[in-house]
Amino acid sequence: MSAMPPVAATLSPQKQRRQFPWVWRITVFYLLVMLAVPLAALFSRAASAGSLHFWQVATRAIALSAYEVTFVTALIAALLNGVFGTLIAWVLVRYSFPGKRFFDAVVDLPFALPTAVAGLTLATVYSENGWIGRLLAPLGIKIAFTRWGVAVAMLFISLPFVIRTVQPVLTEMEKDVEEAAWSLGASRAQTFWRVILPPLLPAILTGVALGFSRAVGEFGSIVIISSNTPFRDLIAAVLVFQSLEQYDYEAATIIGTVMVLVSLGMLFLINLLQAWGRRYGER
Repeated sequence: MSAMPPVAATLSPQKQRRQFPWVWRITVFYLLVMLAVPLAALFSRAASAGSLHFWQVATRAIALSAYEVTFVTALIAALLNGVFGTLIAWVLVRYSFPGKRFFDAVVDLPFALPTAVAGLTLATVYSENGWIGRLLAPLGIKIAFTRWGVAVAMLFISLPFVIRTVQPVLTEMEKDVEEAAWSLGASRAQTFWRVILPPLLPAILTGVALGFSRAVGEFGSIVIISSNTPFRDLIAAVLVFQSLEQYDYEAATIIGTVMVLVSLGMLFLINLLQAWGRRYGER
C-alpha cells in the first residue's frame, strides 16, 4: 500500500499562495523590517565585541550606576503611580463632578506632549525659582537637576498607563456586588480588599509594568530636568547618548543591548500578567 503524499505536496501552487494572503505577507514583512532586522543588527554588533568585553563594558561602574538610577527610580515611580493612578481612575469612573471630561482628557496629556516640552515644563515648575520649587527650596528640597527630577519626569510620563489600564475594569465592575457585600455586614475596608481589589489587581499590575517599561525608556524629558551627572542622576538612555557623542559606538551598543534585554523581559512579564488576568476573570 503506497504512502499518502504530504498535504502540502497535493496542493497546487495557487492554493499554497492562498494559505498566505497578501495581508499576512505585508504584516510579516513590516514586522521584519521595523523590529526583527534592527534588533538582529543590534545584537550582532554587540556580540561581535566578545562575551568577556561585553561583560566588562556592561558592568562598568558608570554603567551600573546608570542602571541603578534608571531601574530603581522607574520601579518606585511605577509603584507610586499604581496607587495614585488607581485612585484617579476610581474617581473618574465612580464620581460625577464639574470638569470631569476635562480632567479625563488631561490624563492623556503625557501621551501627546513631546517629551522635550514635558521636560522643559517640569524643569521650569520644579526649579528653585519655579512655582513648586520655590516652595520646597526653604525646606532644603531641590527637585530639578537632581535624581528627584528624574523621578518626577518618570511619574509624569508613566501615570496614564495605570489609569487607562484600570479604568475599563472599573467601568465593567457591577456596583451591585459591593452593595451585596455591605448588606451582608462587610465594612467598606473589607469590601475593598475582598471584593473590589481582586478583580482590579491584574489590571493594576499590568499598568504598573507598562508604566515601568515606559519610564525605563524615557529620554527627552529626563535629559532636560536632570543634571546628567554620573553616579548621581545619569540614566542609562542618556549614557548611551553620551557614548555616541564621544564616538564610543561599541559601549553605546552594549548598554543599549542591555536595555533591550530588560525591556523584552518586561514585555514577557506583561504578557504573563495579562494571561493571568484573563484566567482570573474566567473563574
